[in-house]
Amino acid sequence: MMTTITSEVTGQHDAGEVVAGIDTHADTHHVAVIDRTGRRLADAGFPATFAGYQAILVYLAAFGAVRIVGIEGTHSYGAGITLHLQRAGLRVVEVLRPNRQVRRMRGKSDPIDAYEAAATALAGGDHPEPKILDGAIEALRYLFAARRSAVKARSAAQVQVKSLLVTAPDRIRRRYREMGDSELLHALSRLWPSAEADQLSRTVLTALKSVARRHQNLTTEIDELETELTQLLDQAAPALHRTKGVGVITAAQLLITAGENSDRLHSEAAFAALCGASPIPASSGKTNRHRLNRGGDRQANSALHHIALSRISFDPRTRAYVARNETAGRQEHQRDPALPQTRDRTRGLQTHHQPRHGRRLQNAASPTPPARAHPGPDRHRARHQHRQGVPDRARPRPRQRVRQDLPPMALPADLTP
Repeated sequence: MMTTITSEVTGQHDAGEVVAGIDTHADTHHVAVIDRTGRRLADAGFPATFAGYQAILVYLAAFGAVRIVGIEGTHSYGAGITLHLQRAGLRVVEVLRPNRQVRRMRGKSDPIDAYEAAATALAGGDHPEPKILDGAIEALRYLFAARRSAVKARSAAQVQVKSLLVTAPDRIRRRYREMGDSELLHALSRLWPSAEADQLSRTVLTALKSVARRHQNLTTEIDELETELTQLLDQAAPALHRTKGVGVITAAQLLITAGENSDRLHSEAAFAALCGASPIPASSGKTNRHRLNRGGDRQANSALHHIALSRISFDPRTRAYVARNETAGRQEHQRDPALPQTRDRTRGLQTHHQPRHGRRLQNAASPTPPARAHPGPDRHRARHQHRQGVPDRARPRPRQRVRQDLPPMALPADLTP
């Protein structure tokens, strides 16, 4: 039986365009409705079931035409209601949770969060379009998740075999010490522990055989899942799957990140930002530079990294790009040995120290001694310990100064937005 928790209506409303916001949970969804001016109209709670989704549609239709619906968690607790509203022809956008400062000032409850979602959807902005959750890519995601957990479990089983052998009796340890991983697991899976007279040896071999067979079963499971993934990839994106340098796992991860409705990604720059492979501004004052985006989907970023490593072995453009950056890095290092940070900045990294070998090279090449740094607290402590007779090895090293005259980062042409 469906139960609906409804709060009182906050005001009268003439039929017209409205905006809705939904705060999603595992068992219930709270819906709030506002008009085009942001005035709160009503809010209600519904169960997170098919009957509850139908009741939400009827509830929203009572207020007039729905311009847009903002939902928190369209790919988690809100996946069901998102798919239901999309099939009904309503426009749904993903809204992020309010930051902690806003929640601390305004408080938190289901109606507050639902009204906040509706207000965020009404304000517009660059709201991400939720993924379609009923196509081949969604089926691909389930198989990919099952394979990933199986790979983790297989790695844990292999590590456990090595750990058990470390503490096993010496006679067992000597028997399997020189074996490789594949040979070891095959030998352990074919053991007959009952033939051992010693109880400890029999128990240890039983445990090793169990873990080795688990590893073999997981390997068989992974192979079956990869076969299913290959068949789905041939249906969903055959061109991507057949591209040289793109394997089954990397292609599946990129498709899962992009989603079934890949038209929500308007350009290559948008996809690069989604994968955390885009340059973003990091300027302040007189410093004008970019750095690598460290956000986005890190699994997709890892897939792009593996594709790039594979393309280095056969693609001329990738080889030329790597050689150009390595050559530029060596020239900068030779031009000023004390500033290897410049080379790191072109790779999207920052280092906040000056290597010791760089200082020695700089001092050797400079006819005049470098300017002495202002004595900091570490230098004062070293002097005090010297007066007290503390050995040199026990003294802390003076704090190293950071060069502030670094040139701005020269962004490679291939990464220029």
